[in-house]
Amino acid sequence: MTRGQGRLYEPDSDDSGSKKQKAAKRRAGGVTAERMAKAQREISVSEFFTKNRHLLGFDSPRKALLTAIKEAVDNSLDACEEGGIRPELEIKIRRDPKNEHIYTISIEDNGPGIVRGQVPNIFGKLLYGSKFHRLRQSRGQQGIGISAAGMYGQLTTGKPVKIWSRTSRRATPHSFEVRINTAKNKPEFTEKAIDWDGKAHGTRVEITLEGEYRRGQRSIAEFLKLCAVANPHVKITFVDPDDNTVVYEAGTKEMPAETDEIKPHPHGVELGILMKMLQDTPEKWVKLFLQREFSRVGPKVSEEICRQAGISDRAHPRRIARQEVSALKKSIDNTKIMAPPTSCIAPIGEAQIIAGLKKEVEADFYIANSRSPVVYRGHPFLVEVGIAYGRPGDTLELSESGKIFESEDKKKRRKKAAEENLLADADEPARLIRFANRVPLLYQQSACAITKAAIATNWRAYGMTQPRGTMPIGPMVLFVHIASVWVPFTSESKEAIASYDEIIKELKLCLQDCGRKLGAHIRKGKKLASEHKKREYITTYIPHIGQALQEILELSDGQTQKTVKNLTTVLEKSRKM
Repeated sequence: MTRGQGRLYEPDSDDSGSKKQKAAKRRAGGVTAERMAKAQREISVSEFFTKNRHLLGFDSPRKALLTAIKEAVDNSLDACEEGGIRPELEIKIRRDPKNEHIYTISIEDNGPGIVRGQVPNIFGKLLYGSKFHRLRQSRGQQGIGISAAGMYGQLTTGKPVKIWSRTSRRATPHSFEVRINTAKNKPEFTEKAIDWDGKAHGTRVEITLEGEYRRGQRSIAEFLKLCAVANPHVKITFVDPDDNTVVYEAGTKEMPAETDEIKPHPHGVELGILMKMLQDTPEKWVKLFLQREFSRVGPKVSEEICRQAGISDRAHPRRIARQEVSALKKSIDNTKIMAPPTSCIAPIGEAQIIAGLKKEVEADFYIANSRSPVVYRGHPFLVEVGIAYGRPGDTLELSESGKIFESEDKKKRRKKAAEENLLADADEPARLIRFANRVPLLYQQSACAITKAAIATNWRAYGMTQPRGTMPIGPMVLFVHIASVWVPFTSESKEAIASYDEIIKELKLCLQDCGRKLGAHIRKGKKLASEHKKREYITTYIPHIGQALQEILELSDGQTQKTVKNLTTVLEKSRKM
């Protein structure tokens, strides 16, 4: 071995030893289970949503501005309706003159106001609210929305949420500035008494945040317009960043029916939920547990459920084994139980849906349908569908004497619709507008159960064109509303409804009910159009035939007129046969 060869060999040997020593040191100084345990800590829900704000609908400036207004409007409408007050909302958006990407939004209502002690928690604490644990229809559900909007504003501009509230004319109005301590999910606030002249009761919320204001589809203006369609009892005043004011007047003084809180319906309750309910109930007998923890379960039904499950109706709920709970669940599913009560749901109603569509959409034909309430996972829900189809004047009318004509009213409506272009063209897909508990859903349309059900419906059977896997083609607005004590949204941003089998089934049935009536209208229109065309042929060509006969047979004018009349009568009769 040469010296040079030795130098090449020896460093290689040293490197090998060095690597082993380093590996040993790493193993000796590596992170142990004890050290990893010390790093574990609870994650605040505010911290989680601060890093994952896209889950709440704040994933872009444009969408963030809409989401913040949506959450405030939902809260205001819920508060007014619970207080029995016809809602009057004023929404204003101001652009920062120094930064075009910073906006201040304010939403003011005439509701019952908020008790002083609750204001900081409502606006400065995520997952805090009164609606999560109750089974009753409301727009808000999770206790996240408005506090998340304030959190987004705090993150993007550093400014707190400002709140003004008054509970009665005699009460002293107060103003608050609220920030969220995201590490602890707790509010930090200042408070002071103020003068609020002219406001007997109500709440005003002001949030400064980074955003982007645009018009057109999925805009704030469209959201408020659709709110007016689904909530005809609400007056909305909207002032945009350019100081343009739009007022959506209330179409009715009638308030939605007041809803009652109910117990869950036994059909659809999952095994794990049933086990938890059995452990938490204060009842001593299974029979009483079934009657008092569920709706629509009376003494006879509870006894029948226990009998089929092979369980004593006087067994203690907490002492039932898992196998017995499974048998109880199976027995509940196999027992015929009355449908859930409708008092917990306030549907829009067929008449109001049609009135709302007529208010905003000039069409030739309107139809609406409401299904009876059914259950998913123990939660009652109801589906409503409305359709506005065709431009005014597309379908001719038939008089009592059998004459086909187009009324002057339809002529005026057709002209107005042509000017405003409210419906899609005949070669464009129908427009689908989705609602959940009277709230418009503008985003994630393709992921929503409503869209999937609309596409899965066979619209070709009703006389429409429908390419595979798409909405039907034609001048149609499709209005779909789901009312429920708990809407199963796909995410916390509440933009799309989960595709539960029970929901898809009800949506299809309601769409088909409306589709059949639409199909009858389309077929009638085609028949009348064909009849009108044939009558035009008669009107056009019979006089020429009369003139030819006059020349050939040398008839007088009176004979010619009589001949033309007789020919017209004969052709009309033969066409009807």
